[in-house]
Formats: sequence, structure tokens, C-alpha cells
Amino acid sequence: MEIVYASLTRRHPGATLHESEAAEAVDALWAHAQPGDGLQHASARLERDRIDFLLYLLTLDTPTAPGPLCRAHILITRSQKNSLGLRRRYLTPAPHIDDSDHTCP
Repeated sequence: MEIVYASLTRRHPGATLHESEAAEAVDALWAHAQPGDGLQHASARLERDRIDFLLYLLTLDTPTAPGPLCRAHILITRSQKNSLGLRRRYLTPAPHIDDSDHTCP
């Protein structure tokens, strides 16, 4: 199992935080997760300028599989793009550069 910490930046820092926002963000991750992401568990914590995620991903044994940081980035980007709530509240993540200096697929 791989554990990845990631964040999304708020569009409007200092905006009112809603109690259900963290749960809605985790629900969006689950709604847009695909088998190749390897998502096993996710949690979220709100901050005034961002939302922080802790993602637990399966370790993939295939040599061609993207690494855990890349898979987390792909999942969060896909969720932000396809979830109206995440898209309204948070900025699109910047491209992730993996350890070998390549952009995630």
C-alpha cells in the first residue's frame, strides 16, 4: 500500500468553509476513481486556502504502471475536472512531474 498526501488550492481563499465540503470531496474522488488508480481509502481535511487529501493506493507490481504520486495526481485532476463542486471551489492542479522528469500521462 502507498500513502500519498496531496492538496487542491481554493479558488477563493478565505471563503466560508462548509461542514460537508470534505466529505463531498472524498465522495467525488470515489465517484471518479477507476480500477487503475488503486484507490483503497481517502480522507480530506479543510484549510482556509486548500483542501488536503490523504490517499491510500494499492501498490501496483507491473513495471509499466504509473507511480503512486502520478496516479494520485491523475485521480485528483479527473475528479476536479468532472465534479461541479470541486471545479467551483478549487483550481485545476498543475501538471505533476514524476521522479524521472516526465509529466504524468
